Amino acid sequence: MLKNVISFTSAAVIAVGALSGALVFSTDASAETILRFSHTDNPGGSRQAAAEVFAKKVEEYTEGRYKIRIYPAGQLANDPKAIEQLQLGGVDFTVSATGSYATHLPSLNLTAMPFLVDTYEQGWEFYDNSDWLKSEFAKLPEKGFRVLSTWEAGFRSFTTRMELNSPADAEGRKMRVYPNDMIRWTMEAIGFQTVVMPITDVYLSIQQGVVDGQENPVDTIKSLRFYEVAPYITLTRHVYSPLPLTVSEKTWQSFSDADKAAVKKAADEAATFSRNLVRDSVNSQLDEMKAAGAKISTPEIGPFRDAVASVYEKAKGIYGDEVAKVLADTADIRKRLPAK
Repeated sequence: MLKNVISFTSAAVIAVGALSGALVFSTDASAETILRFSHTDNPGGSRQAAAEVFAKKVEEYTEGRYKIRIYPAGQLANDPKAIEQLQLGGVDFTVSATGSYATHLPSLNLTAMPFLVDTYEQGWEFYDNSDWLKSEFAKLPEKGFRVLSTWEAGFRSFTTRMELNSPADAEGRKMRVYPNDMIRWTMEAIGFQTVVMPITDVYLSIQQGVVDGQENPVDTIKSLRFYEVAPYITLTRHVYSPLPLTVSEKTWQSFSDADKAAVKKAADEAATFSRNLVRDSVNSQLDEMKAAGAKISTPEIGPFRDAVASVYEKAKGIYGDEVAKVLADTADIRKRLPAK
């Protein structure tokens, strides 16, 4: 949503239309445009930190023509609603898990297939250089928004009210998921019953026993304090879950070519900041949560990998050859950039 804020200099002349009563402005004033950035992370989280970097650089690189007002913690909308607002032009920017955009481009569900990559570097290579993913992102402008860069959240793991040592511990338990088929299939393959709800409702729902846990990257678990109500943190790292930064296509087309280049440069630099911040913060965040009473474990991953094998076959039944393209891309990346 664009909101023009006009600053008038002392040279401004205001003439009052005698008959109509209208105000007629004649001024040499400069104008700045306020852009709205919505996200669901708390003010102390990495998304907010990266959003502040982005906002500062946009203002700098556009020489003050554009300023970004950030609305954290779902103040304007939860993730699905923020994406809808991008399409309508009610929000100018948002940042959310790739799977959140799959409602508008179902093939993006495939980025949430389990255990595609093992390291941040592999994930960055996939998001920056995969021909398949580039072609999918290129389809988004016709949906009303476009990807500017990919920020980081990390690998999804579990926080639960009970120990989760193997898929057997998931049987009969309720797991919160966001509206994404691939995540839901993965949770159900592990053995959970799934409950779809906005992330802004999760803390209270765990506290009240509506669900037994949730799954998100460590950075999100720490920022939204899920470990307080679901103290068992199980580091399965079952899905790589970065955060594409998107802009409303209406907003994008309102920019001059120079301002498009400036916003893109700011987005790329904020992405580098986000990636380094999240990657380098995981261990200290785990230490802080452990000191606060969280119980952290790394289970044997084999049983979880075995449990979700059916997800790939289910995906092939819907997405056909697209699944093979994603698996080939990520297999090549894992080979070229092996985990150390």
